[in-house]
Amino acid sequence: MANQEQMDLIKSGEGFIAALDQSGGSTPKALGAYGIESSAYASEAEMYNLIHEMRARISRSPNFTGKKVIGAILFEDTMDREFGGKQAPTYLWQQRGVVPFLKVDKGLLDNADHVQLMRPMPGLDALLIRAKNLAVFGTKMRSVIHAANHNGIRKIVEQQFKVGAQITAHGLVPILEPEIIITISDKKEAETILHASLLEALDKLPSNQIVILKLTLPEVDNHYYELCQHPRVLSVMALSGGYSRSEAIARLAKNTSMIASFSRALTEGLTAQQSDAEFDQALSQTIDGIYQASISG
Repeated sequence: MANQEQMDLIKSGEGFIAALDQSGGSTPKALGAYGIESSAYASEAEMYNLIHEMRARISRSPNFTGKKVIGAILFEDTMDREFGGKQAPTYLWQQRGVVPFLKVDKGLLDNADHVQLMRPMPGLDALLIRAKNLAVFGTKMRSVIHAANHNGIRKIVEQQFKVGAQITAHGLVPILEPEIIITISDKKEAETILHASLLEALDKLPSNQIVILKLTLPEVDNHYYELCQHPRVLSVMALSGGYSRSEAIARLAKNTSMIASFSRALTEGLTAQQSDAEFDQALSQTIDGIYQASISG
């Protein structure tokens, strides 16, 4: 079973979740925003070393603690590395009071029915066993919705909950992330369909299963409030989804009981060229802003 102290911390909602899980496809863009161009590395291994240095720098920053950052989502490569001389998940919890999560999906299939389902994960059971042994609390997996297509969204939700049950069986808490692209013309309609599909699936969950939801910030304030109150839901997180940090924070503040789980919006304004003092100050201001929006309401 999941650690009760960690369970209580996530349920409290007194903070937000840092998404430090950029994978192979998104890492070059993340490094570029951090001030490291692709010419600075000649191989994938060098690229992962550089992004790990960025994550390690974030993890040891003074304000990056469980007082405001209650959880962090790690990429598999990060889980297998160290922060501060300890396994990354152990360091996060023991030294920083931050609950460790692991991104488990292997990317997306091609668009069909205006959605992208997750690719098959044949090695998932082995990965979950390894994560559990490394004291990881939960997992995260992402699908993408490109239009208000009933059939596609139903398939997304079915897949997320099916794999979620597999994750729960290993004693981990799954974050289900059916992301709606923020630029689509029928975003509001897609959110209505997704809300109904999620509610139906949650109502069918057995009493011994709980999930966390990670959802795109909605067009209608408090659109997902009913899901936040559902007995099978530990927490509802908001993804920034391409919104600027200022807009993401403003939207989040209007959604009671949702907390942030930002990636790009968290690292916006951080660069490898900053001194540690400059870096820590910039990150601290960001953490404070996201924290305040997460606990409002």
